[in-house]
Amino acid sequence: MDPARAVAVFGGTFNPVHYGHLRSAIELVEHLQLHHLDLMPCAQPVHREQPGCSAEHRAAMVELAVAGEPRLGCDRRELARGGLSYSYDSLVDIRQDIGPQRGLCLVMGCDALQNIASWHRWRELLDIAHVIVIARPGWTLPDEGVVAHWLQSHRCDAPAQLHRQASGLVHVEELRPLAISSTEIRSLLQLGQSVRYLLPEPVLDYIDQHGLYRQKESSA
Repeated sequence: MDPARAVAVFGGTFNPVHYGHLRSAIELVEHLQLHHLDLMPCAQPVHREQPGCSAEHRAAMVELAVAGEPRLGCDRRELARGGLSYSYDSLVDIRQDIGPQRGLCLVMGCDALQNIASWHRWRELLDIAHVIVIARPGWTLPDEGVVAHWLQSHRCDAPAQLHRQASGLVHVEELRPLAISSTEIRSLLQLGQSVRYLLPEPVLDYIDQHGLYRQKESSA
């Protein structure tokens, strides 16, 4: 790997992965000149109900989705680790893998940023990595409170800095809006309607082969 270019990890349930996730990932790689970006399926979410679809299925779909794009990958480390999936623990593992000098970026959406103060060891995330916030139309950044102060203190508007230092910065990147959601895809599948062109064809084939998302989700 080129030691001058940062790497990134984009966590989520990916239930299922779709073109919104993938387009955001590739735009981040190109806009920020990242070496590569790995999508990291969350095995046991902390802040939401456990997905009805297993982590193994979700990771397999991510692997199918990124196949053929060398700048994107699937990181399965949270499936291998027992207990709740904490981003802090995953970043510690990745930092050990890539060494202390290389830029490491954790990607999240504005919705996650709004709630970051409830994350496990959230103030220590920047000791290990940078944070990349995906800005979408309709979302606003916090303008008061502890998260707003944290953002203001660490905000970086020069992406080149993500490569020059290993951690410690928060960068906000505006990306193309794609109004696709995993929730909508699951609802359409439960209704027996088509989800073609919302996600990659190999992912749709996998869903069909394994009969995923056909049962109506519980009210929980």
